[in-house]
Amino acid sequence: MARMALAGYRVAGIALYPLAGPYLTYRTLKGKEDRARRLEKLGYASQPRPRGPLVWVHAASVGETLAILPMIRELNRREIHVLLTTGTMTSAALVDARLGDEVIHQYAPLDVKVPVKRFIAYWKPDACITAESEIWPTTVGELARRHIPQIRINARLSDRSFDRWRNHHAVAETLFEKLALVIAQSDLDAERFRDLGAWPVIVSGNLKSDTDPPPCDEALLERYRSEIGSRPTWAAISTADGEEKIAGMIHRALKPKNGQLTIIVPRHPNRADDIEAMLKESGLTVARRSRNDPLTETTDVFLGDSIGEMGLYLRLTEIAFVGRSMMGKGGSNPLEPAMLGCAVLTGPNIENFRDAYQTLVKHGGARVVRDMEMLAKAVHYLLITEHARRKMIEAGDAAMEDMRGALAKTIKALEPYINPLTVTARLQPKAPVAVASR
Repeated sequence: MARMALAGYRVAGIALYPLAGPYLTYRTLKGKEDRARRLEKLGYASQPRPRGPLVWVHAASVGETLAILPMIRELNRREIHVLLTTGTMTSAALVDARLGDEVIHQYAPLDVKVPVKRFIAYWKPDACITAESEIWPTTVGELARRHIPQIRINARLSDRSFDRWRNHHAVAETLFEKLALVIAQSDLDAERFRDLGAWPVIVSGNLKSDTDPPPCDEALLERYRSEIGSRPTWAAISTADGEEKIAGMIHRALKPKNGQLTIIVPRHPNRADDIEAMLKESGLTVARRSRNDPLTETTDVFLGDSIGEMGLYLRLTEIAFVGRSMMGKGGSNPLEPAMLGCAVLTGPNIENFRDAYQTLVKHGGARVVRDMEMLAKAVHYLLITEHARRKMIEAGDAAMEDMRGALAKTIKALEPYINPLTVTARLQPKAPVAVASR
Protein backbone atom coordinates (compact mmCIF):
# COMPACT_ATOMS: atom_id res chain seq x y z
CA MET A 1 0.00 0.00 0.00
CA ALA A 2 2.81 2.45 0.90
CA ARG A 3 4.65 1.75 -2.33
CA MET A 4 1.47 2.26 -4.32
CA ALA A 5 0.80 5.58 -2.60
CA LEU A 6 4.33 6.83 -3.25
CA ALA A 7 4.21 5.59 -6.84
CA GLY A 8 0.95 7.49 -7.28
CA TYR A 9 2.59 10.64 -5.90
CA ARG A 10 5.48 10.30 -8.38
CA VAL A 11 3.17 9.63 -11.33
CA ALA A 12 1.00 12.64 -10.43
CA GLY A 13 4.14 14.80 -10.35
CA ILE A 14 5.24 13.54 -13.77
CA ALA A 15 1.77 14.14 -15.21
CA LEU A 16 1.63 17.68 -13.85
CA TYR A 17 5.23 18.57 -14.76
CA PRO A 18 4.27 20.17 -18.12
CA LEU A 19 2.29 22.72 -16.09
CA ALA A 20 5.27 23.64 -13.91
CA GLY A 21 6.58 26.27 -16.32
CA PRO A 22 3.27 28.13 -16.67
CA TYR A 23 2.72 27.81 -12.90
CA LEU A 24 6.07 29.45 -12.15
CA THR A 25 5.41 32.14 -14.75
CA TYR A 26 2.07 32.91 -13.07
CA ARG A 27 3.75 33.14 -9.66
CA THR A 28 6.43 35.41 -11.17
CA LEU A 29 3.75 37.78 -12.47
CA LYS A 30 2.27 37.83 -8.96
CA GLY A 31 5.67 38.80 -7.54
CA LYS A 32 6.11 35.48 -5.74
CA GLU A 33 9.05 34.17 -7.78
CA ASP A 34 12.38 35.64 -8.85
CA ARG A 35 12.01 36.26 -12.58
CA ALA A 36 15.73 35.86 -13.28
CA ARG A 37 16.05 32.64 -11.29
CA ARG A 38 12.71 30.85 -11.60
CA LEU A 39 14.25 28.03 -13.68
CA GLU A 40 16.21 26.96 -10.60
CA LYS A 41 12.96 25.48 -9.32
CA LEU A 42 12.97 23.21 -12.37
CA GLY A 43 16.41 21.95 -11.36
CA TYR A 44 18.48 24.12 -13.71
CA ALA A 45 21.64 25.45 -12.05
CA SER A 46 22.59 29.10 -12.31
CA GLN A 47 26.08 28.74 -10.84
CA PRO A 48 29.02 26.38 -11.45
CA ARG A 49 29.62 23.44 -9.17
CA PRO A 50 33.01 23.80 -7.46
CA ARG A 51 35.48 20.93 -7.33
CA GLY A 52 35.63 19.00 -4.08
CA PRO A 53 33.17 17.88 -1.39
CA LEU A 54 29.81 19.62 -1.37
CA VAL A 55 26.97 19.34 1.14
CA TRP A 56 23.45 20.26 0.13
CA VAL A 57 21.77 22.13 3.00
CA HIS A 58 18.07 22.97 2.78
CA ALA A 59 16.15 25.33 5.07
CA ALA A 60 12.38 25.58 4.83
CA SER A 61 11.93 29.08 6.26
CA VAL A 62 13.68 32.30 7.18
CA GLY A 63 13.76 31.15 10.79
CA GLU A 64 15.39 27.84 9.94
CA THR A 65 17.87 29.61 7.67
CA LEU A 66 18.95 31.84 10.55
CA ALA A 67 19.17 28.84 12.88
CA ILE A 68 21.64 26.97 10.70
CA LEU A 69 24.01 29.86 9.92
CA PRO A 70 26.54 28.79 12.59
CA MET A 71 26.49 25.20 11.29
CA ILE A 72 27.08 26.42 7.74
CA ARG A 73 30.05 28.47 8.89
CA GLU A 74 31.44 25.39 10.64
CA LEU A 75 31.22 23.45 7.37
CA ASN A 76 33.02 26.30 5.63
CA ARG A 77 35.71 26.26 8.30
CA ARG A 78 36.22 22.60 7.48
CA GLU A 79 36.66 23.57 3.79
CA ILE A 80 33.44 21.88 2.67
CA HIS A 81 31.41 23.66 0.00
CA VAL A 82 27.82 24.42 1.00
CA LEU A 83 24.95 24.47 -1.48
CA LEU A 84 22.12 26.17 0.39
CA THR A 85 18.58 25.94 -0.97
CA THR A 86 15.53 27.80 0.23
CA GLY A 87 12.06 28.25 -1.19
CA THR A 88 11.14 31.93 -1.05
CA MET A 89 12.45 35.27 -2.28
CA THR A 90 12.51 36.50 1.32
CA SER A 91 14.84 33.72 2.41
CA ALA A 92 17.02 34.24 -0.68
CA ALA A 93 17.45 37.92 0.22
CA LEU A 94 18.36 36.93 3.76
CA VAL A 95 20.99 34.44 2.54
CA ASP A 96 22.53 37.09 0.30
CA ALA A 97 22.63 39.62 3.14
CA ARG A 98 23.97 37.30 5.85
CA LEU A 99 26.14 34.82 3.95
CA GLY A 100 27.01 36.36 0.59
CA ASP A 101 29.58 34.20 -1.20
CA GLU A 102 30.07 31.92 1.83
CA VAL A 103 27.53 29.58 0.21
CA ILE A 104 26.13 28.75 -3.20
CA HIS A 105 22.47 29.65 -3.05
CA GLN A 106 19.82 28.08 -5.28
CA TYR A 107 16.07 27.81 -5.04
CA ALA A 108 14.99 24.30 -4.08
CA PRO A 109 13.69 22.24 -7.00
CA LEU A 110 10.03 21.30 -7.13
CA ASP A 111 9.47 17.84 -5.65
CA VAL A 112 8.94 16.30 -9.07
CA LYS A 113 11.16 13.59 -10.57
CA VAL A 114 12.58 15.50 -13.54
CA PRO A 115 13.65 18.67 -11.67
CA VAL A 116 14.98 16.68 -8.70
CA LYS A 117 17.00 14.30 -10.88
CA ARG A 118 18.38 17.23 -12.88
CA PHE A 119 19.33 19.05 -9.69
CA ILE A 120 21.07 16.07 -8.04
CA ALA A 121 22.84 15.00 -11.24
CA TYR A 122 24.37 18.45 -11.63
CA TRP A 123 25.34 19.23 -8.03
CA LYS A 124 26.32 15.69 -6.99
CA PRO A 125 26.06 16.38 -3.23
CA ASP A 126 28.07 14.19 -0.87
CA ALA A 127 25.38 14.58 1.80
CA CYS A 128 22.06 16.34 2.25
CA ILE A 129 21.26 18.14 5.50
CA THR A 130 17.73 19.47 5.92
CA ALA A 131 16.39 21.80 8.59
CA GLU A 132 12.63 21.64 8.30
CA SER A 133 9.56 19.65 9.26
CA GLU A 134 8.35 18.65 5.78
CA ILE A 135 9.33 15.43 4.02
CA TRP A 136 9.49 15.61 0.22
CA PRO A 137 8.91 12.05 -1.05
CA THR A 138 10.46 12.36 -4.52
CA THR A 139 13.57 14.08 -3.22
CA VAL A 140 13.98 11.54 -0.41
CA GLY A 141 13.63 8.68 -2.90
CA GLU A 142 16.07 10.10 -5.46
CA LEU A 143 18.73 10.77 -2.81
CA ALA A 144 18.28 7.29 -1.37
CA ARG A 145 18.68 5.69 -4.80
CA ARG A 146 22.07 7.39 -5.10
CA HIS A 147 23.07 6.40 -1.56
CA ILE A 148 23.49 10.04 -0.55
CA PRO A 149 23.16 10.35 3.27
CA GLN A 150 20.13 12.35 4.34
CA ILE A 151 20.40 14.02 7.74
CA ARG A 152 17.67 16.03 9.42
CA ILE A 153 18.84 18.63 11.95
CA ASN A 154 16.90 20.85 14.36
CA ALA A 155 14.11 18.40 13.59
CA ARG A 156 10.62 18.79 14.95
CA LEU A 157 7.16 17.45 14.23
CA SER A 158 4.16 19.56 15.15
CA ASP A 159 1.06 17.93 16.59
CA ARG A 160 -0.71 18.29 13.25
CA SER A 161 2.17 16.89 11.19
CA PHE A 162 2.65 13.95 13.53
CA ASP A 163 -1.05 13.07 13.44
CA ARG A 164 -1.06 13.28 9.65
CA TRP A 165 1.95 11.00 9.28
CA ARG A 166 0.65 8.60 11.93
CA ASN A 167 -2.57 8.21 9.94
CA HIS A 168 -0.39 7.04 7.02
CA HIS A 169 2.14 5.12 9.06
CA ALA A 170 3.25 2.73 6.32
CA VAL A 171 4.07 5.61 3.99
CA ALA A 172 5.83 7.46 6.79
CA GLU A 173 7.95 4.44 7.69
CA THR A 174 8.96 3.92 4.05
CA LEU A 175 10.23 7.50 3.89
CA PHE A 176 11.58 8.11 7.39
CA GLU A 177 13.66 4.92 7.38
CA LYS A 178 15.66 6.41 4.50
CA LEU A 179 17.03 9.14 6.77
CA ALA A 180 20.59 8.37 7.85
CA LEU A 181 20.28 10.43 11.04
CA VAL A 182 17.73 12.64 12.78
CA ILE A 183 18.90 15.27 15.28
CA ALA A 184 15.73 16.36 17.08
CA GLN A 185 14.98 19.51 19.05
CA SER A 186 13.36 17.74 22.00
CA ASP A 187 12.66 14.36 23.57
CA LEU A 188 9.07 14.56 22.30
CA ASP A 189 10.21 15.25 18.74
CA ALA A 190 12.71 12.39 18.96
CA GLU A 191 10.03 9.99 20.14
CA ARG A 192 7.76 11.02 17.28
CA PHE A 193 10.46 10.49 14.65
CA ARG A 194 11.24 7.05 16.08
CA ASP A 195 7.54 6.14 16.07
CA LEU A 196 7.43 6.97 12.37
CA GLY A 197 10.40 4.77 11.49
CA ALA A 198 13.45 7.04 11.71
CA TRP A 199 16.66 5.65 13.21
CA PRO A 200 19.03 6.63 14.69
CA VAL A 201 17.52 9.68 16.42
CA ILE A 202 19.34 11.86 18.95
CA VAL A 203 18.36 15.06 20.79
CA SER A 204 20.37 18.28 20.51
CA GLY A 205 18.03 21.08 21.62
CA ASN A 206 17.01 24.01 19.44
CA LEU A 207 19.73 25.46 17.20
CA LYS A 208 17.97 28.81 17.33
CA SER A 209 19.14 29.22 20.91
CA ASP A 210 22.78 29.14 19.74
CA THR A 211 22.49 31.76 17.03
CA ASP A 212 23.86 35.27 17.38
CA PRO A 213 21.33 38.06 17.96
CA PRO A 214 20.06 39.48 14.67
CA PRO A 215 22.25 42.41 13.60
CA CYS A 216 21.20 45.95 12.88
CA ASP A 217 22.51 49.15 11.33
CA GLU A 218 23.88 51.12 14.27
CA ALA A 219 23.38 54.47 12.53
CA LEU A 220 19.71 53.67 11.89
CA LEU A 221 19.29 52.51 15.47
CA GLU A 222 20.67 55.75 16.85
CA ARG A 223 18.51 57.77 14.46
CA TYR A 224 15.28 56.06 15.53
CA ARG A 225 16.18 56.15 19.21
CA SER A 226 16.74 59.89 18.87
CA GLU A 227 13.39 60.35 17.09
CA ILE A 228 11.54 58.25 19.69
CA GLY A 229 13.14 60.14 22.56
CA SER A 230 11.63 59.35 25.94
CA ARG A 231 8.43 57.78 24.63
CA PRO A 232 7.77 54.24 25.89
CA THR A 233 7.54 51.57 23.22
CA TRP A 234 6.22 48.06 22.71
CA ALA A 235 6.32 45.81 19.66
CA ALA A 236 4.07 43.23 18.03
CA ILE A 237 6.37 41.13 15.83
CA SER A 238 5.88 38.32 13.32
CA THR A 239 2.19 39.14 13.31
CA ALA A 240 -0.43 37.16 11.42
CA ASP A 241 -3.49 38.64 9.74
CA GLY A 242 -5.77 40.07 12.43
CA GLU A 243 -3.06 40.60 15.03
CA GLU A 244 -2.14 43.99 13.59
CA LYS A 245 -5.73 45.11 14.23
CA ILE A 246 -5.42 43.87 17.82
CA ALA A 247 -2.16 45.84 18.23
CA GLY A 248 -3.84 48.96 16.84
CA MET A 249 -6.79 48.63 19.23
CA ILE A 250 -4.44 48.18 22.18
CA HIS A 251 -2.49 51.25 21.09
CA ARG A 252 -5.64 53.38 21.05
CA ALA A 253 -6.69 52.09 24.47
CA LEU A 254 -3.30 52.72 26.11
CA LYS A 255 -2.21 55.93 24.38
CA PRO A 256 -4.07 58.32 26.74
CA LYS A 257 -2.32 56.67 29.72
CA ASN A 258 1.16 56.10 28.30
CA GLY A 259 1.63 58.07 25.08
CA GLN A 260 3.54 55.07 23.73
CA LEU A 261 4.83 54.26 20.25
CA THR A 262 3.66 50.89 18.91
CA ILE A 263 5.97 48.96 16.58
CA ILE A 264 4.30 46.41 14.31
CA VAL A 265 6.42 43.97 12.28
CA PRO A 266 4.19 41.74 10.12
CA ARG A 267 5.32 38.21 9.36
CA HIS A 268 4.77 38.93 5.65
CA PRO A 269 5.87 42.49 4.74
CA ASN A 270 3.95 42.33 1.44
CA ARG A 271 0.79 42.87 3.50
CA ALA A 272 2.02 46.30 4.61
CA ASP A 273 -0.27 48.35 2.32
CA ASP A 274 -3.38 46.64 3.69
CA ILE A 275 -2.14 46.95 7.26
CA GLU A 276 -1.42 50.66 6.86
CA ALA A 277 -4.85 51.28 5.33
CA MET A 278 -6.54 49.43 8.20
CA LEU A 279 -4.60 51.37 10.84
CA LYS A 280 -5.30 54.72 9.16
CA GLU A 281 -9.00 53.94 8.93
CA SER A 282 -8.99 53.56 12.71
CA GLY A 283 -7.46 57.02 13.07
CA LEU A 284 -3.82 56.11 13.66
CA THR A 285 -0.78 57.82 12.18
CA VAL A 286 1.60 55.36 10.55
CA ALA A 287 5.30 55.65 9.69
CA ARG A 288 6.74 52.96 7.43
CA ARG A 289 10.30 51.71 7.44
CA SER A 290 10.18 50.98 3.69
CA ARG A 291 9.50 54.68 3.02
CA ASN A 292 12.13 55.78 5.52
CA ASP A 293 9.44 57.85 7.27
CA PRO A 294 10.59 59.81 10.32
CA LEU A 295 9.12 58.98 13.74
CA THR A 296 7.54 62.14 15.07
CA GLU A 297 5.70 62.95 18.27
CA THR A 298 2.41 62.29 16.46
CA THR A 299 3.40 58.88 15.06
CA ASP A 300 1.24 56.15 16.55
CA VAL A 301 2.61 53.10 14.75
CA PHE A 302 6.01 52.36 13.29
CA LEU A 303 5.31 49.71 10.64
CA GLY A 304 8.36 47.51 10.15
CA ASP A 305 7.74 46.40 6.58
CA SER A 306 11.35 45.57 5.71
CA ILE A 307 13.19 42.26 5.42
CA GLY A 308 16.09 41.29 7.66
CA GLU A 309 15.79 44.14 10.16
CA MET A 310 14.23 42.38 13.15
CA GLY A 311 17.38 43.23 15.09
CA LEU A 312 16.62 46.92 14.60
CA TYR A 313 12.99 46.73 15.71
CA LEU A 314 13.71 44.64 18.80
CA ARG A 315 16.46 47.00 19.93
CA LEU A 316 13.92 49.83 19.94
CA THR A 317 11.80 48.25 22.69
CA GLU A 318 11.86 46.08 25.81
CA ILE A 319 8.39 44.55 25.37
CA ALA A 320 7.60 42.17 22.50
CA PHE A 321 4.38 40.36 21.71
CA VAL A 322 5.34 37.48 19.41
CA GLY A 323 2.63 36.87 16.85
CA ARG A 324 1.01 34.07 14.88
CA SER A 325 0.00 32.97 18.35
CA MET A 326 -3.37 34.62 18.89
CA MET A 327 -5.03 34.82 15.47
CA GLY A 328 -2.63 32.50 13.67
CA LYS A 329 -1.46 29.01 14.60
CA GLY A 330 1.87 27.54 15.62
CA GLY A 331 3.45 30.65 17.11
CA SER A 332 6.74 32.30 16.14
CA ASN A 333 10.29 32.23 17.43
CA PRO A 334 10.51 33.87 20.90
CA LEU A 335 14.28 33.44 21.20
CA GLU A 336 15.31 36.53 19.23
CA PRO A 337 13.36 38.97 21.44
CA ALA A 338 14.57 37.13 24.56
CA MET A 339 18.23 37.34 23.55
CA LEU A 340 17.85 41.04 22.68
CA GLY A 341 16.51 42.01 26.10
CA CYS A 342 12.75 41.97 25.67
CA ALA A 343 10.04 40.77 28.01
CA VAL A 344 8.15 38.28 25.84
CA LEU A 345 4.37 38.01 25.52
CA THR A 346 2.54 35.48 23.39
CA GLY A 347 -0.89 34.15 22.60
CA PRO A 348 -1.84 30.54 23.39
CA ASN A 349 -1.24 28.99 19.93
CA ILE A 350 2.46 28.17 20.20
CA GLU A 351 2.80 24.47 19.39
CA ASN A 352 5.69 24.96 16.93
CA PHE A 353 7.83 26.52 19.67
CA ARG A 354 6.45 24.65 22.66
CA ASP A 355 9.79 23.77 24.26
CA ALA A 356 11.27 27.26 23.90
CA TYR A 357 8.20 28.84 25.46
CA GLN A 358 8.08 26.28 28.26
CA THR A 359 11.65 27.15 29.22
CA LEU A 360 11.05 30.89 28.99
CA VAL A 361 7.81 30.71 31.00
CA LYS A 362 9.42 28.45 33.60
CA HIS A 363 12.18 31.01 34.17
CA GLY A 364 9.72 33.93 34.09
CA GLY A 365 10.98 35.47 30.84
CA ALA A 366 7.70 35.02 28.94
CA ARG A 367 4.00 35.17 29.67
CA VAL A 368 1.12 33.57 27.76
CA VAL A 369 -1.90 35.84 27.33
CA ARG A 370 -5.29 34.43 26.46
CA ASP A 371 -6.85 37.28 24.48
CA MET A 372 -6.65 40.94 23.52
CA GLU A 373 -7.79 42.14 26.93
CA MET A 374 -5.08 40.16 28.73
CA LEU A 375 -2.47 41.37 26.23
CA ALA A 376 -3.49 45.00 26.73
CA LYS A 377 -3.23 44.65 30.52
CA ALA A 378 0.16 42.95 30.27
CA VAL A 379 1.56 45.59 27.91
CA HIS A 380 0.27 48.42 30.13
CA TYR A 381 1.71 46.82 33.29
CA LEU A 382 5.12 46.31 31.70
CA LEU A 383 5.15 49.84 30.26
CA ILE A 384 4.59 51.44 33.66
CA THR A 385 6.40 48.96 35.94
CA GLU A 386 10.14 48.99 35.26
CA HIS A 387 11.12 46.47 37.95
CA ALA A 388 8.67 43.88 36.56
CA ARG A 389 9.92 44.47 33.03
CA ARG A 390 13.53 44.20 34.16
CA LYS A 391 12.80 40.99 36.04
CA MET A 392 11.32 39.37 32.91
CA ILE A 393 14.28 40.48 30.80
CA GLU A 394 16.78 39.00 33.25
CA ALA A 395 14.76 35.80 33.43
CA GLY A 396 14.85 35.59 29.64
CA ASP A 397 18.65 35.90 29.73
CA ALA A 398 18.83 33.00 32.21
CA ALA A 399 16.52 30.88 30.05
CA MET A 400 18.64 31.50 26.97
CA GLU A 401 21.75 30.42 28.86
CA ASP A 402 20.03 27.16 29.86
CA MET A 403 19.01 26.41 26.27
CA ARG A 404 22.43 26.86 24.68
CA GLY A 405 24.52 23.92 23.53
CA ALA A 406 22.53 22.58 20.57
CA LEU A 407 25.16 23.61 18.01
CA ALA A 408 27.98 21.67 19.67
CA LYS A 409 25.79 18.55 19.96
CA THR A 410 24.73 18.87 16.32
CA ILE A 411 28.29 19.23 15.01
CA LYS A 412 29.44 16.26 17.08
CA ALA A 413 26.63 14.10 15.67
CA LEU A 414 27.51 15.19 12.11
CA GLU A 415 31.22 14.37 12.42
CA PRO A 416 31.01 10.80 11.01
CA TYR A 417 29.61 12.35 7.83
CA ILE A 418 31.63 15.55 7.54
CA ASN A 419 35.06 14.54 8.83
CA PRO A 420 35.80 12.35 5.77
CA LEU A 421 34.70 15.24 3.53
CA THR A 422 37.09 17.58 5.32
CA VAL A 423 39.99 15.21 4.68
CA THR A 424 39.04 14.96 1.01
CA ALA A 425 38.63 18.74 0.71
CA ARG A 426 42.10 19.39 2.05
CA LEU A 427 43.62 17.02 -0.48
CA GLN A 428 41.90 18.51 -3.55
CA PRO A 429 42.10 21.83 -5.42
CA LYS A 430 38.88 23.80 -5.57
CA ALA A 431 38.77 25.26 -9.08
CA PRO A 432 35.28 25.16 -10.67
CA VAL A 433 34.80 22.19 -12.96
CA ALA A 434 31.19 22.55 -14.12
CA VAL A 435 29.26 25.12 -16.08
CA ALA A 436 25.73 26.08 -15.13
CA SER A 437 23.20 24.29 -17.31
CA ARG A 438 20.07 25.55 -18.94
